[in-house]
Amino acid sequence: MPKTKISEFDTNPDNNTDINSINIAEGCAPSGINNAIRQLMADLKDWYVGTSGDYLAVGGGGTGATTASGARTNLGLGTIATQNSNNVTVTGGSIVGITDLAVADGGTGASSAADARTNLGLAIGTNVQAYSAELQGATQGGINGMKNRIINGAMMIDQRNAGASVTNTTSVLYTVDRFGIVGSQASKFTAQQSTIAPTGFINSLAITSSSAYTVGASEDFTVRQPIEGLNVADLGWGTASASPVTLSFWVRSSLTGTFGGSISNSAQDRFYVFSYTISAANTWEYKTITIAGDTTGTWLTTNGIGIRLFWSLGAGSTVSGTAGSWGTTFFRSATGATSVVGTNGATFYITGVQLEKGSTATSFDYRPYGTELALCQRYYYRAITGTLFNQLAFCNVRTTTSHYAFMQLPVTLRANPSSVDYGSIGVIATWGAAVTGLNSLTFADASYGTGTTQVLLNAVTSSAVGTVGQVSMLLGNNSTTGFVALNAEL
Repeated sequence: MPKTKISEFDTNPDNNTDINSINIAEGCAPSGINNAIRQLMADLKDWYVGTSGDYLAVGGGGTGATTASGARTNLGLGTIATQNSNNVTVTGGSIVGITDLAVADGGTGASSAADARTNLGLAIGTNVQAYSAELQGATQGGINGMKNRIINGAMMIDQRNAGASVTNTTSVLYTVDRFGIVGSQASKFTAQQSTIAPTGFINSLAITSSSAYTVGASEDFTVRQPIEGLNVADLGWGTASASPVTLSFWVRSSLTGTFGGSISNSAQDRFYVFSYTISAANTWEYKTITIAGDTTGTWLTTNGIGIRLFWSLGAGSTVSGTAGSWGTTFFRSATGATSVVGTNGATFYITGVQLEKGSTATSFDYRPYGTELALCQRYYYRAITGTLFNQLAFCNVRTTTSHYAFMQLPVTLRANPSSVDYGSIGVIATWGAAVTGLNSLTFADASYGTGTTQVLLNAVTSSAVGTVGQVSMLLGNNSTTGFVALNAEL
């Protein structure tokens, strides 16, 4: 049979007598050898380009196949799914049909990040907590300290006024605890604790304009909170390492447009003006403002004023400036900001006020009510009777009209109290006797122990009570709202 393929030749030379029917047997004509060599070369070319249908066997160093699929089969490679990953490179497309490597075999048993976390016991919210701005804020305060440097930001504490309205004067008056109001002209607006509040809050501070007042060029009207230096010492303001802060709050107004405010130091020679926009009337909106830390100026880190924070209700042109940078010019608001006192009956509500370290506004730092009250009492402490004749303090009868009352305070005041106020209280020396009202209540000689943790008060009665050296009692004078108040505000 003529041999037309390389695979048809024999390993015994004596059996190879022709090449594609050309006689090359022993004794063949010379021309047969010449023609056979040319035919052999042609056959080798056909084999090289794969048109002859012949192939090199695996045993001969080939694949034993003329197709890729047949070659993989002959070489025992199957499909790519069975390959060692160290020897396979995928440059495009996708791989299907791969079985996830079990956890027991060093894998995750999953083909998605979420499933892998679950299989490895790392499910977010169940086993671990992923990064969040909320937890980042907690590390800046909250869990480890005081995240929110504002006290009574939810406007829940109102020791002085119990929700009653306060009309502004040219001196600072406190409304809800730690929030003061003041204006260049008196009686231009009122402020009081309100129950109108956004979701998550029960109170706000409500401002109502009392007239349509045109603010003078150098005049300003503000809501403010001074922050104690000890509570912002870690910010490093006034140094090269000054930290940024983020101010956030909920606000609502009958007016819309751009509103403004400012931050300053105690000496009021460093100022940062900020602005925000109220887009819809009578609608609660959440605002956040990030402020770069001031690297210059003097910022107190004592029990004095560390930071002054203002929200403008109206400011003149000479006390208004461009928002967004630090400067030395006395500014209370942003140029062109809306004037609340410029519209009669205009309203402005604010709550959820937070000032925190860092460039991210996090959720409001809800502290327990008792904790928030104690923080407020550091600056203003009001002891109330609560019942008609509830006792406030024991006294020593110095004279029959002068009774020294000793009061131990529940919190340490920021400083020795600067003033004492009282209402609807009196003195008795015998239980069951009629209460004698007071002509005055003042601080006794400081050498007797008036300070930040206790005070000694001189209660001067309107008529003689008791005997010198006797014990008497300071108590409510037939009133549930009798009180003694100590002021240690900034």
